[in-house]
Amino acid sequence: MSHKHSLKQKVSQVKSLLKDLEKVVVAFSGGVDSSLLLKISLDVLGKGNVLAATASSPTFLEEELKEAASLAKALGASWLTFKSKEFKNPEFRKNPPNRCYYCKKELFFQLKSLAKERGYKNLVDGSNADDLKDYRPGLKALKELGVRSPLAEAGLKKEEIREVAKALGLPNYAKPSLACLASRFPYYTPLTLKNLKKVAEGEVFLRKLGFSQVRLRHHGNLARLELDLLEFPRLLQNQAVREQVVSFLSSLGYAFVTLDLEGYQSGSLNKVLKSSSKEKQR
Repeated sequence: MSHKHSLKQKVSQVKSLLKDLEKVVVAFSGGVDSSLLLKISLDVLGKGNVLAATASSPTFLEEELKEAASLAKALGASWLTFKSKEFKNPEFRKNPPNRCYYCKKELFFQLKSLAKERGYKNLVDGSNADDLKDYRPGLKALKELGVRSPLAEAGLKKEEIREVAKALGLPNYAKPSLACLASRFPYYTPLTLKNLKKVAEGEVFLRKLGFSQVRLRHHGNLARLELDLLEFPRLLQNQAVREQVVSFLSSLGYAFVTLDLEGYQSGSLNKVLKSSSKEKQR
């Protein structure tokens, strides 16, 4: 089976799944996955049967909320935002390895109530098939709450989603992946609003300098930067850029600024979990 034919089949499966769900609230972050899901939902079910909902949270950049609002509007979707409550949960603030479980449970419980109040039958999110391969405790919460993930269920991977999004004319098809800011902290480093703000400011600054895929991992007074490997030369060979980065991150309170030689990796802090589980297996 050709790649195009396989992709067409997966998209048809997504459409079929959505048709069965009849009326949905889409958990909409403004990223490429949830944008594609929203676009297909609107195409299949019509505007009256689809509501895009975006959480306003200290674990996400404010600019992401604005982008989500304008994209939902451009797609012609009904959109609303609500304040998330994950920070009220002490288990979330402790930042254990299953932190995402507590966050998603809280978030999707709110969304479920919201959907019920407004007469929407089902709740869908943009998880993809690649997410199922990594350690994602948040997926357990989705399952418990009966949230459906049509893209993952149809087997669509991240690169395939970008391909389909491009073909459908979505403006953010090449948008770098973003994850909640809590993922920048090693497990069991307590989460504080002050440190989340610090990480957010650092990443916004790096993006303004033109770096596309950025993670600022917070290790106390040390900032470990993960960048796209192709962008290393710009930082390492350009003294002015390097000095700007060091100066700004120092002003945020970081005494040391390091560059991770492996470059950007989604879920890199999960390596510690993998290596500790290997130790236990020996």
